[in-house]
Amino acid sequence: MATTDVPLLEARDLTVRFASGRGFLGKKVITAVDGVSISVMKGEVLGLVGESGSGKTTLARTVVKLVNPHSGSVFFKGRDISSIKGEGTKAYRRQVQMIFQDPYESLNPRATAEKAVEEPLVIHGLARDASARHEQVHRLIEMAGLNPEAVSKKYPHELSGGERQRISIARALAVSPELLMADEPVSMLDVSIRIGVLELLKELKRKLDLTVVFITHDLGVARYFCDRIAVMYRGKLMEAAATEELMAHPSDPYTRLLLESVPDLKRVVGRSTGTDATNGTA
Repeated sequence: MATTDVPLLEARDLTVRFASGRGFLGKKVITAVDGVSISVMKGEVLGLVGESGSGKTTLARTVVKLVNPHSGSVFFKGRDISSIKGEGTKAYRRQVQMIFQDPYESLNPRATAEKAVEEPLVIHGLARDASARHEQVHRLIEMAGLNPEAVSKKYPHELSGGERQRISIARALAVSPELLMADEPVSMLDVSIRIGVLELLKELKRKLDLTVVFITHDLGVARYFCDRIAVMYRGKLMEAAATEELMAHPSDPYTRLLLESVPDLKRVVGRSTGTDATNGTA
């Protein structure tokens, strides 16, 4: 959890708009993020929850400087990221990494798992030679819960969905980031595999002292993984609160609608591992 009163990440009145092309009445402007203000403390896991089109992924892409805001600001460690240019952007992306929803789309189909994880090390000059890179890549793959000897030489189409996402996680961790933007990292996985990846992320968060913004449409997943939850709808922030407080006392009607279909993922995890995850007993 947080160790300081100063946010690691802060968005202030952030608005992002896109032109959707030309129709009969001319170009239509879509407001994907509409005046959102939110903060993330160091060591915290913040869940961004909302249905498709709520603006949560656009917010994440703005944080990693893949999208420019129309107005408002994003601050990282107190610095407005709009002032970061050129080589500064490269340095910033060492500190803030993104795990994308679809690992098959985000991984180069012509690169092996080993090459995918190695690429950030090469770009940022983080290993002194090929031997050091090889050793580091294998360590990262092991950290992601895979056997390097079994997967290193495989291409994305030869890996399962869970293996691909674990390689994406290893790649994101290669540069030792402080903040992970995890965009629906388990939504495309089967339930049993999803639990394993969530457990991996929880363990990595603890071991590496990571701060995580976890994007999901599933409040049950957010409840299991996140310290605090922020709910978005049509580009607006509807409410934000500590996880159990929001689950017990939602203040917004949209949040209450989301809650109606939430399974208790803690008990699902307990059944899959032989323990009750709500109290840690067998």
